[in-house]
Amino acid sequence: CEVELKDRRAVRNHFRSVHAIALMNLGEMATGVAMCSAFPAGVRGIVTGLSIDFSKKARGTLTASSRVELPEITGPQELQVEGVIRDTSGDEVARVTAKWKIGPSKAS
Repeated sequence: CEVELKDRRAVRNHFRSVHAIALMNLGEMATGVAMCSAFPAGVRGIVTGLSIDFSKKARGTLTASSRVELPEITGPQELQVEGVIRDTSGDEVARVTAKWKIGPSKAS
């Protein structure tokens, strides 16, 4: 999954770079879309934790990407999914890790 965030005043901080939480939201969206699109029928999940590491100030249009390959899901388990956020020059500005609890859906 790839998602893009355009740099604009609403997402900037007092350093004139993209705010930390805007970066976290961007990374969570990329990891979440990648994860949910990988779920086979009968599987569900929920994010139980998020962390982020910053590499440099984020400026300009940013792209977050995440790739998920699910293991066989036979019961509840935890899985960590990583997303990388890059600027237009391709430099990594942040790395987001989402911790998921996944498992088979409960019968209705």
